[in-house]
Amino acid sequence: MARKKAPSKKKYGSAASKSVEREMKAYKKGKLKSGSGAKVKSRKQAIAIGLSEARAEGAKVPPAPGKKAAKKKSAKKKSAKKSAGRKKSSKKS
Repeated sequence: MARKKAPSKKKYGSAASKSVEREMKAYKKGKLKSGSGAKVKSRKQAIAIGLSEARAEGAKVPPAPGKKAAKKKSAKKKSAKKSAGRKKSSKKS
C-alpha cells in the first residue's frame, strides 16, 4: 500500500507570496530597480527583492541563506582574537 505524506509546515506565508508577486510584475514591466538604482535583469534577483521586503514587513519568511554563515564566521574571528592574548613587552634595563 502507498503511504500518505505527513502534512508539512509552510515555509512562506501568504504575505510573502504577495510581495514576491508584486515585485515580479514590476520586473516583467521593466520597472524594478535594485538598491543601487540599477535595473534588475535577473528573475532570481526580483524574487530575492520580494522576499527581502517581506522580511522587513515581518511576514513569515525563513532567514536569508547568507545571514547565518556570516554570523558564525564573525563569532569565530572574535574568539580567536581573545584567545591569542597580549604579548609581553621586553623592557630594557
